[in-house]
Amino acid sequence: MNYALIAASEADGSNVRFIVIGLWVLLLGIFLGFELISKVPPTLHTPLMSGANAISGITLVGAIACVGADYPGWGKVIGFLAIVFATVNVVGGFVVTDRMLGMFGSKKKGS
Repeated sequence: MNYALIAASEADGSNVRFIVIGLWVLLLGIFLGFELISKVPPTLHTPLMSGANAISGITLVGAIACVGADYPGWGKVIGFLAIVFATVNVVGGFVVTDRMLGMFGSKKKGS
């Protein structure tokens, strides 16, 4: 159980603070992600994306843990959406990595 978030949500007796903290973390993550990705040269983008696949796997495990925890109904819905998006990201990363590795593989004769 994440006691810091529970303590933040119960500090003023409502879930407003919990939502504000969650939205603030989301906005900071979006800004930081955009700034980092925009500074990566195109030649390094695909290898870094395949490396980020492991991070998405960690996100997937965390989302599964959140859905299984004792959170309110809307928390479980957000957790389910996180599972869906993280799964799409992991599968997409594997597809891109497979295509990238296929570009560097030896070509078969007769093809």
